[in-house]
Amino acid sequence: MTFYQPETVLCNGALFRLYINKEQLDKRIVELAGQINRDYEDKKPIFIGILNGAFVFLADLMRHVTVPCEVDFFKLSSYGDEKVSSGSVTELKDLDADVEGRHVILIEDIVDTGLSMRYMVGRIKEKKPASVAVVTLLHKPDATKHYVNVDYVGFQIPTLFVLGYGMDYAQEGRNLAQIYVIDDGSEDSSSPVIPEHAKK
Repeated sequence: MTFYQPETVLCNGALFRLYINKEQLDKRIVELAGQINRDYEDKKPIFIGILNGAFVFLADLMRHVTVPCEVDFFKLSSYGDEKVSSGSVTELKDLDADVEGRHVILIEDIVDTGLSMRYMVGRIKEKKPASVAVVTLLHKPDATKHYVNVDYVGFQIPTLFVLGYGMDYAQEGRNLAQIYVIDDGSEDSSSPVIPEHAKK
């Protein structure tokens, strides 16, 4: 299979450069799935993907999950077509599944200010699940304004605007198989790290 993974890409007039390559993504996703398999043995969790950004991450993650599980989706919007969160959350799609008494695993592409995920955790808890865990591929701890406990983190990154692997800029770029950052010389280029507190 051929994946769309250029070294640089022009998206909506902005130039982006490669930040996390496919090999790094694949390796970390296998590790995250292994942690989930150990933690949810005999629990039959339900994975809730947060649309639109998390659909690629969720699909790849679930292909490495070996415990019996289900999947559903919840759709929120806090960015619109901008690079900065609007500061408010719009709920676009509720769950179809009944999660009362279930072990829920929320799957997000990125947690930055924490606004959307805090809202999502609150909405799920209203439905009386047995437990709620949060999985995010990317986490920007320096951008946090609304604290939420994140149980599984793929990579910690600086406060960068990222593109690809399901994440968009004005709805474009989701089809990129790797993760990119704007190449304008103004953003921190620190490498992504796997957080020490991530579950083993």
